[in-house]
Amino acid sequence: MNRELLITTSFLRPHSGFVGTQQSGRLAYDVQVDLKEVNLEKSFLTGFLTIHGLTEAHPEITTFFRGEIVGPKFSFYTKHPEWGSTKKNDIQHWGRFPSWRKLNFNTDDDAENHQIYKEAKQGEFLYMRWKELFLVPDARIKNIKGASFTGFYYISFNQLTGSISGLYFHKSSDKFQRLDLSHIPDGGISPTYQYA
Repeated sequence: MNRELLITTSFLRPHSGFVGTQQSGRLAYDVQVDLKEVNLEKSFLTGFLTIHGLTEAHPEITTFFRGEIVGPKFSFYTKHPEWGSTKKNDIQHWGRFPSWRKLNFNTDDDAENHQIYKEAKQGEFLYMRWKELFLVPDARIKNIKGASFTGFYYISFNQLTGSISGLYFHKSSDKFQRLDLSHIPDGGISPTYQYA
């Protein structure tokens, strides 16, 4: 049985919780995120996202998501055609984060960004994409009238404060829906071990 120490940050770790809002137009909805698995070495995490008040028929909607952490393994460009994004769309979304604009990202040649990707996890900000995969508790439900969970979030995570800023993207949803979350103190455990 292999035992592997998983690398985490002080805020980004299994069982960490975050609360805040998602803004769509003039409406704001309460959101809670609970992380389940965090593996910085393999550049991914998983968790549950719960949004309150989005529809009358479903006052609380919870989805399971998987996140890609930008770095040597995942580019700022979305590599999943089924997510519906393009390079132009990616740059429009990342460009809304002030911290990202300071990276001097080369939009013409991603190979020129190798140093940015190499150092991605050492900076104040981590960048991620969170893709909602299915509804909880019933993964068989594929859609809910008035709610979209087939898109994904562009995420900027501040490693010093534990705050999360995000933008939701789905080609059929309002553009640039903003997600703002704060860390719930003492929600996580660290370090964790995974048995393989």
